[in-house]
Amino acid sequence: MNTFPSTKTASRCWLGAAVLVFGAATALQAADLDARIQLRPLTPQEIKDYSLTGAQRSGGLGTVGLGQPGYVDVLVNIALPPSENVTVSFVATNEYGMVVALENSPLGTNVPPYGIEDRAGGEFASRVAGRTMLRPKLQGRYTVVATVNSATSGSATLTQEITAGTYMGRNTCALCHSGSVIAPNKWGWTNTAHASAFTMAIDGVSTDHFNPNCISCHVVGYDANTNAVNMGWDDVAAQVGWTFPPIAVSNNWDHMDPKLKNVSNVQCENCHGAGSVHTAIALSELPPYTQTKKSISVNLGAGNCAQCHDSLTHHYKTAEYNNSLHGRSVEETGSSCARCHEAQGFINFAEGKPAVSVEHQVISCAACHTLHNGDNPHQIRSLADVTLLDTSKPGGPTVVTEGGNGKLCMQCHISRRDAVPYVNGKVDNRFGPHHGPQTDMLVGANAITYGQSIPSSAHYASVEESCVACHMQPLENGDTGFTEVGGHTFKMRSEAGVELVESCRACHGEIESFDFARKDYDGNGVIEGVQTEVKGLLTKLAMLLPPVGQDDVTGYSDYKTLAQKQGLYNYLFVEEDGSFGVHNLSYAVGILNGSIAALTDDANNDKLPDSWQKQYFTGINDPNAAYNATPAGDGMPNWLKYALGLDPWTAVQAVPYGYVYAQGKKIGGAADMVHIYTAAEVAFDTEIGKNYQIQAVSELSLGWQNLGDPIPGTGNAISYVTPTRDDVQQYFRVQITTAP
Repeated sequence: MNTFPSTKTASRCWLGAAVLVFGAATALQAADLDARIQLRPLTPQEIKDYSLTGAQRSGGLGTVGLGQPGYVDVLVNIALPPSENVTVSFVATNEYGMVVALENSPLGTNVPPYGIEDRAGGEFASRVAGRTMLRPKLQGRYTVVATVNSATSGSATLTQEITAGTYMGRNTCALCHSGSVIAPNKWGWTNTAHASAFTMAIDGVSTDHFNPNCISCHVVGYDANTNAVNMGWDDVAAQVGWTFPPIAVSNNWDHMDPKLKNVSNVQCENCHGAGSVHTAIALSELPPYTQTKKSISVNLGAGNCAQCHDSLTHHYKTAEYNNSLHGRSVEETGSSCARCHEAQGFINFAEGKPAVSVEHQVISCAACHTLHNGDNPHQIRSLADVTLLDTSKPGGPTVVTEGGNGKLCMQCHISRRDAVPYVNGKVDNRFGPHHGPQTDMLVGANAITYGQSIPSSAHYASVEESCVACHMQPLENGDTGFTEVGGHTFKMRSEAGVELVESCRACHGEIESFDFARKDYDGNGVIEGVQTEVKGLLTKLAMLLPPVGQDDVTGYSDYKTLAQKQGLYNYLFVEEDGSFGVHNLSYAVGILNGSIAALTDDANNDKLPDSWQKQYFTGINDPNAAYNATPAGDGMPNWLKYALGLDPWTAVQAVPYGYVYAQGKKIGGAADMVHIYTAAEVAFDTEIGKNYQIQAVSELSLGWQNLGDPIPGTGNAISYVTPTRDDVQQYFRVQITTAP
């Protein structure tokens, strides 16, 4: 039996209700010193990884329970040289201006900043310049001031505010937030899995291995540290004498004391912090409740969720997320960009609120999952239909109505352009679909199609959950790529090269890679993997775009014609999609070939001009128009007749040494016959200062004979053609000598 006796001593003086901004960090700093202050989360996995036994975990909230820590970090830009002498001093005061004690942070120098974007390689890569810890003993508001000085880069004064209180439980929150008063109704929370996390576990419904070590993540304010006396779950359990039941049965929850039920399950204060200060102000304040709102934390950081969802091997969502690009999303706080780059921006968009500038916060758990509503699977924030921006399309823009849970991803992963009119504008270094046309590619829409109907592959129609089915495939501990691909990494290939192809095998068989061979799409004569083929088409298109002849798109100043702009847009559409044909192979190949055709007059990539094929045949895909076809039945292929300017439907006479064509007129006074002989071509690279002698022999046992005179090297490739009209077997070689 496990009991929860309290050996803590309580200190519960009320410091007053004049509360300002809680949890906000502000900075007054020299322009040259890039320094920040923040509250650092500390997760169960980090406590294990960094051997912080006894350390109290934290969600990085600005509102904490009495005796619970606020881990305060001061960060400086990583570009500041390590040799730069940076010092940090801390002072903490309560709301009356009285100095209060700070403690040394248990986080050592081996513990990095929490945010993935703050670590090496992130947009705000930083190093920790100083750390402290505030563990409040009394309710109220506290201010931590950090004075930062550097040897050569100036100084900064930074402030971090923290509010401390006690836990009130769901019954108190319901007084205002269950829809009965003016406060926002948040009681949709009751139909989420969080609202019954403890109930279902203690009754043996959701798990068969629930034990006392699991309780802390299923209830409110659990903290066994003797300093933390704050009416959290463990304090109430000790008061009512609760003991852990010997077996998980369906009536365990029913037999619990109502006081303990009030702080059981994952509820408001798990994510917003201890609510006593918030409650006290709410009861004394009139609308618009300005101070009430400021007296509780609203934290969209991933660390808030990680205080429970980061404990391997079973709780691995945070470990996956830390390997995702969402945790490193580029800062774009402006009203037009925040929708997809910032957590609050996406929340505003999903809730239909006006686009406004927001504070920076990477795309975190709270951006994609709503904590107050369980109507959608997995508390997904939005599964609304997605309207693409191809508004000039006849019949109106494309509306994506299918895609299952993947429709959440589609809200942001769309092109930001209407391609057809857009390509008429100026080409600059921001030209293109704007980095996220995955939805457009998947459904086959909003690229340049040159008036043609370009087919799509079956993925959009056949994969019910779309993005989620492939990018969030689950892996178990021990699987190759665990926490590196799939799940909340959203990655299909790890840095170590592990490719997550399991979801593909149901249709494509036992493939080992996304780059499996199907067809020679790029026309190089070799059937390679589909991604290699699409990259080959990209290279082929790049060679035709300014600067012509280079195998990559490197500049934007020389785009003059519409065909060039259209080609560039399709190039970037495929490149920025990033799947290189996996999302929609038919569409990717189709638009690339369309662009190549517009620039070369060869849409089907068969090395014959479309205009010539249309002149003589029903279309470019007519079997008689094929490269090696002989529509006249004379054995002379189309490619040769095109090269010689001959009508492909007019037969010629085959002779042992080639062909004879009746031109119908005198040639240089001779007979009205053109003789087309068979020949051999010997092609080779040359260097200046060397001579190249072509030699031939009909039998290798005979002596080699020179063909013509030695050829001086030019530094370029040389093509030498010699007749083979007598149909005699010949071997050829090139002898290289130094020029005299």
